[in-house]
Amino acid sequence: MRKEILFELASPYRDDFRIRGYHFGKGEKAVCIVGATRGNEIQQVYMAGQLVKRLKELEQAGKIVNGNEILIIPSLNPFSMNIGKRFWTQDNTDINRMFPGYNLGETTQRIAAGVFEQIKDYKIGIQFASFYISGDFIPHVRMMKTGSENVEMAKDFSMPYIAIRQPRPFDTTTLNYNWQIWETNAFSVYAVDTEKINMEAAGLTVESVLTFLGRQNMIAYEPVTDRESIIVQENDIFNIKTPRAGLFQALVTVGESVKSGQPMANIIDPYEGEVLEVLISSKDGSVFFIQDAPFIQEKTLAFKMIVE
Repeated sequence: MRKEILFELASPYRDDFRIRGYHFGKGEKAVCIVGATRGNEIQQVYMAGQLVKRLKELEQAGKIVNGNEILIIPSLNPFSMNIGKRFWTQDNTDINRMFPGYNLGETTQRIAAGVFEQIKDYKIGIQFASFYISGDFIPHVRMMKTGSENVEMAKDFSMPYIAIRQPRPFDTTTLNYNWQIWETNAFSVYAVDTEKINMEAAGLTVESVLTFLGRQNMIAYEPVTDRESIIVQENDIFNIKTPRAGLFQALVTVGESVKSGQPMANIIDPYEGEVLEVLISSKDGSVFFIQDAPFIQEKTLAFKMIVE
């Protein structure tokens, strides 16, 4: 293993800002794995650290295949992580909305530009992403439909689902999108939690990445699972929103099959305890996502379902 400072900025307070990378093997730039891009992505930095640990062990055992270099970057935003802030500490901007960056721009633009220059030439890019809404969902691999997405390669993760979505205008400044535009096979991997460590989901995700690296002939590794992924288009995912506010009581679990007309959640009056509304499924499908806030606002996303 070789450690390297990939990017550094002088800081007027405390220590300088540094982004660290961990290199394994030698040869062509095979795969880059990015952990946390935001300061609250605890699950993501944990998974990246676990991969560093596992690959260090594999390298010591001589199981990194010759001709491949693997780079792991645990965090792109250690300053914000140090104080528990999701976005950049000074101006609240999001590094993952600044790619490919601008080296004469604002601080987060310069960080994105400096990092992207280091990682844009890797054959494969894997990002441990976090979901934009807190909740429970099925771990999955996600790709944007840019014309360069590689669905067959995504199957090598053996994750339960592969989700493909049409990019929106704001997606054009994300790491995943720009990796694809620069001809990197890019994958975003989602592992349920963000601000806390979910050991089960983290273990599944780390195992999936090692399985992927083994099937790409980058490491000598025997997969634990041979799960066949289900491919889901964004249009196949159906949103259920709340008609009114109140305490949220889910009546179904993630992965559960639901029939049209089946109750999915109760919205409860917090003062009087009465059920104000019962959320009913209007379609047959399986539960992909459940929000986990105890109190929910009107017209807020409560469930995502994969329509059958």
